[in-house]
Amino acid sequence: MRARTAVLLATTAVGMSFSSLMLRAQNHRPAVDATILQLEKDAPELMKKDRVPGLEIAVIRNGKTTWVHAFGVKDAKTKQPVTNETTFEAASLSKPVFAYAVLKLVEQGKLGLDVPLTTYLPKPYIADDDRLSKITARLILSHRSGFPNWRGDDGLHIYFTPGDRFSYSGEGYIYLQHVVEQITGKPLNEYMTEAVFRPLGMTSSSYVWRPEFDALTATGHDENETPEKKWKPDEAGVASTLNTTAKDYALFVEAILNGKGLKPATLREMETPQIALEPDCRICINRKPTQLSITLFWGLGWGIQRKDGRQELWHWGDNGSFKAFAMAEPKTKSAVVLFANSANGLELAQPLINEAMGTDALAFAWLK
Repeated sequence: MRARTAVLLATTAVGMSFSSLMLRAQNHRPAVDATILQLEKDAPELMKKDRVPGLEIAVIRNGKTTWVHAFGVKDAKTKQPVTNETTFEAASLSKPVFAYAVLKLVEQGKLGLDVPLTTYLPKPYIADDDRLSKITARLILSHRSGFPNWRGDDGLHIYFTPGDRFSYSGEGYIYLQHVVEQITGKPLNEYMTEAVFRPLGMTSSSYVWRPEFDALTATGHDENETPEKKWKPDEAGVASTLNTTAKDYALFVEAILNGKGLKPATLREMETPQIALEPDCRICINRKPTQLSITLFWGLGWGIQRKDGRQELWHWGDNGSFKAFAMAEPKTKSAVVLFANSANGLELAQPLINEAMGTDALAFAWLK
């Protein structure tokens, strides 16, 4: 009897102690908690307004993921809820991850940032254009290759002298993918798993479809919330085929913010503007810039925003019925990652990204 009383007293004391700690924590919440509470309130309202069925958001503070949250449903028909394990198409958020892996090869001396890529392939990637020998990894990672975003029915062509100006190009990244596969002697996803996913603990990430994704994946939706057929890539495409979660992608962003896996000098290269953007042109193969932005630039794999004494890295993703956005501030080691399973996803991304980062993300106006 005495022993039971002692246990009860001890349990009560622990409970009181825990309650006191919780009360103390509630009375001394850090500022980030206010932001997260606002995100929790605003996300469902914006999803309803913008007709976005499902959403995942991850917030990073001081170089560490502090909050990951799932909202809504994976599929408007089945009504299965999105969880933190739900995979989304990262779309063009595939590109910064690949850029990170490319820079690892640069550090290992296997690839030169400024060496013509024709050096590494046994035969020309395209025929009858001497300008191909001017294209380097640096120019591709900063979208200055001269390639279109995607090739037309008449094949792939170079539209301007490589290095002359910015024009966003998925085709450039695919060209560099072939070079990486040649250098490593491995299929792209195998190299990415060894160089990035496994070291960073990104267990839910792949550039090719995995059988377990069938049960985990979100379904994309059009502007009217109608589910669309799921794309299951059986070949890796570094420009667009990454499937992942907000939690996994945040691990990659943590690595960028904390300098994990790359030397400080290499990270500075990645985060240094290579070219200023034209304010109203994203795919600029047929026009020379009339003016250049003083706030938006492109680095190696990332867009860069410089405004009000701050510098942020950013990238968006758009696979039609999937939209994504990531933004990170290296100085404060803060970031946010957002995935949406809707063609309307960038509509709600803008206020949520601005809220999470305490900034005005100028990229959204540029994208429009």
